[in-house]
Amino acid sequence: MSVLSGIRVIELAGMGPAPFAATLMSDLGADVVRVCRVAEVGHPAEPHLRGRRSIGLDLKNPRGVEVLRRLLAEADVLLDPYRPGVLEKLGLDPQTLCVDYSRLVVVRSTGWGQDGPMASSAGHDITYMALSGALFPIGPVGSPPMHPLNYVADYGGGLLVVISALAALVERTRSGTGQVVDSSMLDLCAYLTSFIHSRLSRGRWSTSRGMNMLDGSCPYYGVYEAKDGGFLAVGAVEPQFYAELLRVLGLDPAEFRQDAVEEWPRMRAAIAEIFRTRDRADWEAAFSGTEACVVPVLAPWEAPHHPHNQAHNTFADAWGTLMPSPVPRFSRGAARWSLPPAPAGAHGRDLLRALGFGEGAIDDLVADGVVGVANPESR
Repeated sequence: MSVLSGIRVIELAGMGPAPFAATLMSDLGADVVRVCRVAEVGHPAEPHLRGRRSIGLDLKNPRGVEVLRRLLAEADVLLDPYRPGVLEKLGLDPQTLCVDYSRLVVVRSTGWGQDGPMASSAGHDITYMALSGALFPIGPVGSPPMHPLNYVADYGGGLLVVISALAALVERTRSGTGQVVDSSMLDLCAYLTSFIHSRLSRGRWSTSRGMNMLDGSCPYYGVYEAKDGGFLAVGAVEPQFYAELLRVLGLDPAEFRQDAVEEWPRMRAAIAEIFRTRDRADWEAAFSGTEACVVPVLAPWEAPHHPHNQAHNTFADAWGTLMPSPVPRFSRGAARWSLPPAPAGAHGRDLLRALGFGEGAIDDLVADGVVGVANPESR
């Protein structure tokens, strides 16, 4: 039995953190039902949307809302990916839902949060990072800040959604009631900069880009290009690791003092020149077994084949697709894959039957466009 067995999650289909959160909760054993739009029914699901049943509902139709309410009557968590006010317009005010279904936890995953002048504005990962102060420090001096794909607000935000849901469920064991949680990507991005604000308050973080240890500017924490165009990641922060780095590179510690911040440009240029003399595989072999904290920068299609990732089962086959394995790893109740990815709305009839709808009522809902099924004639 998985750790979240017995927990029912209703995911309103959307973008951003909520879909990733639903996948993670499914991998942990939760029973996830995805409610998509009728127009999306039949669309093929991608592997990262595995582990859930789905139903297509027209939530602008009161009968569709009633179906959703019947799903919520048996649910523990509702994942709301919409902008502020959308649920309210549908007659699904979260505060009211928590009264109607007293044990329900509603996690509202937004970009800017539920309040403030930008609450209803559009945005994406890069904009939330920008306004939170998280984007500015990333990237080499003399270049614009570098956005790290959508790992931070979207997928980091998904982790915050899961934490929000689980924390509220734990609190429910004491209070006996659910609650509404505001889990925004802006707040998540800002929260991740806590260490920067801490160092700023003590005068240990330079406001000039390219003058801080972790922003890729210092010679012992960054990425270097090899002779063959591959890259090596260097993270030799501690003195003993830095000493190992210099030893393998054949550099004199007296000329490459770790604390010589004013010498960083010269030191980095010299180290870069050395790395360009050998191929990535040669450097990987040279640093193997050392504690210099130097590893190759692997592409996503290379990572599953690295010996450590293979031995650690970091990736596995998921219905014919190589995917990162479910996390985390428990001593019991292991995270696992459950249902394979299925077309949107593929489980609509089965879910309605489980809610007590008769075949005639189901046919009427389908015929009236309240519920979508991939093949309206199918039973």
